[in-house]
Amino acid sequence: MPKNILFGIIGLVIGLVIGFVGANRLNEKSLQTSANSPANAPFNNQQVHSADIKEQMPGGGNSNGAIADVQKVLDKAKAEPNNAQAQIDAGDMYAQIGRFPDAVGFYEKAQAANPNDFETNVKLANGYFDSRQFEKAAGFYEKALAKNPSDVGARTDLGITFVERDNPDYDRAIKEFETSLKSDPKHEPTLYNLSVASFKKGDQAKAQEYLKQLEQANPKSELIEKLKQAISSPTS
Repeated sequence: MPKNILFGIIGLVIGLVIGFVGANRLNEKSLQTSANSPANAPFNNQQVHSADIKEQMPGGGNSNGAIADVQKVLDKAKAEPNNAQAQIDAGDMYAQIGRFPDAVGFYEKAQAANPNDFETNVKLANGYFDSRQFEKAAGFYEKALAKNPSDVGARTDLGITFVERDNPDYDRAIKEFETSLKSDPKHEPTLYNLSVASFKKGDQAKAQEYLKQLEQANPKSELIEKLKQAISSPTS
């Protein structure tokens, strides 16, 4: 194997180790979002790929085994460009270590091979989202929702894209969040994002109303204090 490829694989494995340790630490906390993330960032229980964190490293934690397994996944993706699952597996490895543009390349191939699959479109949408390409992300969330319109996570993430883009459309975001609540009135991340979107739109009364709904849905939710801070700070 050429040395540059081997070093690249080793680097990927090291990244997976770091990601694995970080994931375990995150899993020890009930709050599923980083304290440093933007106020409207999606939460792990919304994002399909974030919920797919592996329980253990490839190769059972052995570095040699891990390198072999990583190489196997990448080789399979290269050899089978029309195998949607092979592309997703490779994309997921890069997504786990935060290399979202690389992940997107694999997810794009997966979506091209299986254009009407709900999960595949969500994977690609999530990759674009995490790469902060919100308009592109929205298009693939919409494709996914055409197959499964009641999916709360995908619809809420679609709503977030309208808040996070350079030219926000708060009315459209709020419409998507309200649709999500029709499927799950107590969905905490949706209530959180609906409150923040209302606040950014300038409707403090609505923001407070959704805060109260979040408190009623789960008085112990760790999102409550985060939301209180988000809707008490000046809007940008």
